[in-house]
Amino acid sequence: MKAARAVRAGTTPAGTRLVSGTSNTRSSVAASNILQQFTQSPPPPRKSLAAPLAKLPLSSVLRSLLVLSVSSSSLLLKPCIYTLSQLAHPRTALLDVSKNPLLNFLVKHTIYKQFNAGENKLEVQESIRNIKQLGCRGVLLGYAREVLVGENQDASYDEKAALAEIQTWLDGTLQTVDMAQKGDFVALKFTGMGTDALRLLQKEAEPTEFMDASIQKVCDLAISRGVRLLVDAEEQAVQPGIEAWIMKYQKYCNSQTPGRAIFYGTYQAYLRSTPATLARHLEIARREGYTLGVKLVRGAYLKTEPRHLIWAEKEETDRCYDEVVEALLTRKYNSMLQAPTKDTPAELPSLDVIIATHNRESVRKAHAIRMEQALRGEDYDVDLSYAQLQGMADEVSCELLEGFENAESNVGASPIAAPNVFKLLTWGSVQECMGFLLRRAIENTEAVGRTKDSQVAMFAELKRRCRSAFSRSN
Repeated sequence: MKAARAVRAGTTPAGTRLVSGTSNTRSSVAASNILQQFTQSPPPPRKSLAAPLAKLPLSSVLRSLLVLSVSSSSLLLKPCIYTLSQLAHPRTALLDVSKNPLLNFLVKHTIYKQFNAGENKLEVQESIRNIKQLGCRGVLLGYAREVLVGENQDASYDEKAALAEIQTWLDGTLQTVDMAQKGDFVALKFTGMGTDALRLLQKEAEPTEFMDASIQKVCDLAISRGVRLLVDAEEQAVQPGIEAWIMKYQKYCNSQTPGRAIFYGTYQAYLRSTPATLARHLEIARREGYTLGVKLVRGAYLKTEPRHLIWAEKEETDRCYDEVVEALLTRKYNSMLQAPTKDTPAELPSLDVIIATHNRESVRKAHAIRMEQALRGEDYDVDLSYAQLQGMADEVSCELLEGFENAESNVGASPIAAPNVFKLLTWGSVQECMGFLLRRAIENTEAVGRTKDSQVAMFAELKRRCRSAFSRSN
């Protein structure tokens, strides 16, 4: 049985990594008890957990501290967003990072390097190596090119230009798949194919023949290289169209890899509609006979989405996120992720999950469920990965890499191997990545508290290193 599980997880028996999923209806209660044990009465921390950020090089700590100090400051963040907005949409050559070499150098070696992988294959592969040396399983790598809703849509339709935009997206995406390594993820943005794709997605129309052939070409290369694909969620103006395309290519890819997802969709927990959407997609996958790939995030467009579509309070989003995770990992519908009909089987169909969040408590709750399943010796067949953005929530990623040893030491010897931790990276020229960097800054206006926690953690790590260096010198 263990060997079979190892094959399912993509490892050898000697290096088996446990994956979460069970048919046990008591998982949430038991997991909650385990979580209470190590959050209320934690044992003395092990030496390895005393400084989880010790994994990071000093340059990363210093750069993170600088960026996080700005991001966690309500006074500095707004001017920062304004500056990034000017750089993302430059009106003069002076503000164009592709034309101003000094500005390019400053941006590249500060905020760009904090969140991005590089401008070419050599830089990207070096970034991937550095991340894997920290102990991460791999990366979620994305190509920065995208077209935002409302951008260039007043221009008259030009078929030749539209085909060129799709070809540019295809070339960049194939490059991205080529840069990734077996087991890594490549993030796709369908809007990156240009204004024609944006128009079709807004109308919830099918992709053109050339778009379809291009996407299938990406899928075929990813399958041949053992690389997984995931489509990012976007604004609700285009998201229903994106979801229709996702289900089309999930069937195309995941039907070729029985019991395993190669193609994933992204679900945003801050949307009230997400549980119903996910339940519907699960049943489509069950009916059509493939494994559904699910990436769960809290949401990235809070500032621009119609407010009535989003949970009224943050606590409601947190509850939605955690209860959906519980349902997915236990493979049981619950009060949040409800079965779409009374005839729907109680057990969820085959699925694989990426828990993509910077929220420490959500990660710990998910890990507690996973621990409880392993300690019970239950069968499981959900491939589970965790993901955080490069340069954000590094304290969560690094603690997770330690396997939350505080928790495990409090419940006895744990059979759980290191969790599958991935870091999300975007690559492209500095100018191409400015839109991505602007969104990261805007997101932080809604998460100053979380960013402050990261800043405090980085400052504590810097003080620890200074004390350590001082004690050695004496």
